[in-house]
Amino acid sequence: MCKVIAIANQKGGVAKTTTTINLGAGLTKNGKKVVLVDADPQGHLTMGMGFPKNLKVTLKSMMENIIMGLEFDPKEAVLHHEEGMDLIPSNKLLAGMDMSLFTVEDREKVLKEYLELLKDEYDYILIDCMPSLGMLTINALSAADSVLIPVQPQYYAADGLMELLKGKSRSSDLEL
Repeated sequence: MCKVIAIANQKGGVAKTTTTINLGAGLTKNGKKVVLVDADPQGHLTMGMGFPKNLKVTLKSMMENIIMGLEFDPKEAVLHHEEGMDLIPSNKLLAGMDMSLFTVEDREKVLKEYLELLKDEYDYILIDCMPSLGMLTINALSAADSVLIPVQPQYYAADGLMELLKGKSRSSDLEL
């Protein structure tokens, strides 16, 4: 059974991307099938995995297909890394998705609907979230079975954690 884990914190620079890559690598070395999802328009996970950010087919493409109700191959965006992990890449074009989602019914479930199409292929889906509590992060939290929250032992990081926890409890009760 596939487990979906969001790696999230509204504060930037707390090692969300590093955690995603290393957790994915560790799970892969232990024989698990893993796909990493770059849900941050900065595309640092995509870059960190050695792929360019100017790819045509990305997470944005897949989410648009879901929104528009199109038939598509959910694996079209999946890139294969030499170390055995897969990646669903991102780039700056994903930034517009936050705005696009506001007009969509069940907008908090678009990413979940896409990932459901991939669950039979993987043991773990790891979502690297952007440093915000926007619609993309809410989508990631809605899609996740659990959330990993990297935190630095500093005041502002702890404050960001508290806001994220408030956001998670709101998103589970959300009637958007």
